[in-house]
Amino acid sequence: MKSIFSLILWCLVIQLNAQNPGLSRYDKLATVDWLVTPMTQKAEVITEGKNIILYNGLVKRVFRIEPNVACIDYKNLSNGQQLLRGVKPEARITVNDKEYSIGGLVGQKENAYLLPEWLDKMTVGPEDFLFVSHTVSDIKPFINFKAKTWGINQKQPTGKHVAFKYKAQADAVKGLEVTVNYELYDGIPLIVKWVSIENKNNQELKLSRVVNEVLALVEEESAVVGKPEEMKKQQGIYVETNYAFNNAMRYDISDQTTHWKIDRTYTSQVNYNYETPCLLEVYPEKAPGIDLQPNEIFKSVRTHELLMDSYDRQRRGLMIRKMYRTVAPWTTQNPIFMHLVSRNDEQVRSCIDQCAATGYEAVILSFGSHLNMEDSTAKNIQRWKELADYAHSKNILLGGYSLFSSRRISDEDDVVDPKTGKPGGAFFGHAPCFGSKWGLAYRNKIKYFFEKTGFDIWENDGPYPGDVCGSTSHPGHKGLDDSQWRQMEIQKELYRWLNEHGVYINAPDWYFLDGTHKIAIGYREVNFSLSREQQRILNRQNIHDGTIEKTASMSWGFVPLTRYQGGGPEAILEPLSEHLKDYEQLMMQYYGAGVQACYRGPRLYDTETTRQLVSNTVSWYKQYRDILNADMIQLRRADGRDWDGLIHVNPQLKQKGFVMLYNPTKEKMTRTIKVPLYYTGLTSAATFKEKGKVAKKYQLNRNYEVELTFTIEPENYTWFTVE
Repeated sequence: MKSIFSLILWCLVIQLNAQNPGLSRYDKLATVDWLVTPMTQKAEVITEGKNIILYNGLVKRVFRIEPNVACIDYKNLSNGQQLLRGVKPEARITVNDKEYSIGGLVGQKENAYLLPEWLDKMTVGPEDFLFVSHTVSDIKPFINFKAKTWGINQKQPTGKHVAFKYKAQADAVKGLEVTVNYELYDGIPLIVKWVSIENKNNQELKLSRVVNEVLALVEEESAVVGKPEEMKKQQGIYVETNYAFNNAMRYDISDQTTHWKIDRTYTSQVNYNYETPCLLEVYPEKAPGIDLQPNEIFKSVRTHELLMDSYDRQRRGLMIRKMYRTVAPWTTQNPIFMHLVSRNDEQVRSCIDQCAATGYEAVILSFGSHLNMEDSTAKNIQRWKELADYAHSKNILLGGYSLFSSRRISDEDDVVDPKTGKPGGAFFGHAPCFGSKWGLAYRNKIKYFFEKTGFDIWENDGPYPGDVCGSTSHPGHKGLDDSQWRQMEIQKELYRWLNEHGVYINAPDWYFLDGTHKIAIGYREVNFSLSREQQRILNRQNIHDGTIEKTASMSWGFVPLTRYQGGGPEAILEPLSEHLKDYEQLMMQYYGAGVQACYRGPRLYDTETTRQLVSNTVSWYKQYRDILNADMIQLRRADGRDWDGLIHVNPQLKQKGFVMLYNPTKEKMTRTIKVPLYYTGLTSAATFKEKGKVAKKYQLNRNYEVELTFTIEPENYTWFTVE
């Protein structure tokens, strides 16, 4: 997190800008921290001689457009880092088993660095696609999301979009038109890139691979010996695409597209075997593999390139979370929901009533309930429409659970293992193919159910996990080569459709950039069979670990009101009235972190005392909802031995910080700790109020910290607002 060194950095930036009055305005470093102070500079696309400049005050990316388009400058204006060491193609495609470069220049004499005077001597490859024209427009929403739930950001992002159009030189691909698109966002050092390809031939073309980004980046480290996997990759850029899966709770594990390669043209590198991983390429390994039909338009994955100015994990996490809030504002939605296990309709009505009585906002019928979204009969649709209408009459949203993968359907509809030619071999063993008749019907049934019933939330378990399928008879894909891409498109289109119809989506896989809202925070399910005392600490560990690179609103936790994954009476909260202290603390832990948990069981309360406890806790959360959904700085991870806690920060709110502190021990505890306030935007003084009561003013030290002394009763908590 930020320290005195950051203050020195910003002072140096101001001094350097002042000492270099001849600098182009596009090269001057930013004089504010965009994570604390909003940037007033808007995104621009400037034509300057032979160059086109993308600039927003935080990032500068420059393209030479003669004799072909080539990226020649990629600079982080927060710290002055030049990321680029060489010119590469703007994209690369493989058509009918032959590879073609899109744009780019050849003939660079040295690949450790790039000098502007070399550019006029560089040439175009004989079969490279040639630049034709470019257009500039405002960014258009990728998803026209519709929000029925509370969210801290309901606005679409703004910025500029530039599209470079190319034509083919080679006769074999004449009629193939390629557009390379860039989006530059306001207020964040972020560029999103994708490629679209239109087949204007009268015959199909086999499109095997689309590399939508190729960057010769400055190496992160030089090592005489060592293999690529042993060396650090460039840390000044974070890359994420909307092509991620495999049921993971982190993007880096789900990522299918980021490839750090060696650059054999870089012959002056230090590594003896020329194996420094300093060439970034972005493409899906097993896709697209499609037959591009006449007049068909293919759109590649969308590559999000976020420039980083620090190695600090907290700061890097803050930057990634800002990216999500910007490009995927639907992920800031965070409804308060109950996870109902129901056997009949009356239990659903009762739970709706309990939610209305306690301030909850939604009911999700959990797995094991009596809901079947795949039943499209008029009777079933009418039944659930009436229940949805009843929920809406109480201002409660209604949703439910449906499983796609990790289930066997039939030999005809299951994924076919390409090694055996038989069903099986999928990520979950046996699973349906989304391109099968059953898979396509499943998609249509889900859409139909939400259209006709008015349901508001979909909990999609086992979403498409990336299975390839060797079937040649499934209507949704042609064969093995295109099976992953076509299935992925079916899943993503369904999520985007639901999102644009106002449906909130819980899905345990990384589809955020295509419309999902929430994923598991990261936990081991069998741990919920452990004692409540253990669960309290484990949950806080999960919160700490699961919210560094994703926001709290993108995460769900779990509270077993009734038995789940085994365990005895010591693991559950029922009877609720007998475990009020544990019930309250589990709620406070999650709500205090801005994380919604799946409170899974048949009811929220069993007595008036229990109802009052739940109602008061939810009311507290709603009172501080904005700051509790703000960025989180993890202060100390729970270990059961000493205090642990966190602070929410948002310099744009009246309450600029909110501190949650816990004492897991069986002894009363008094501690003095340093609370970091840099990201609150406060610079000299801060006022703390414990539990909203007596105010105490503190002076910040040069590291933007205050020394806070607190006392917490055994196995208890406290909280402070910061203004």
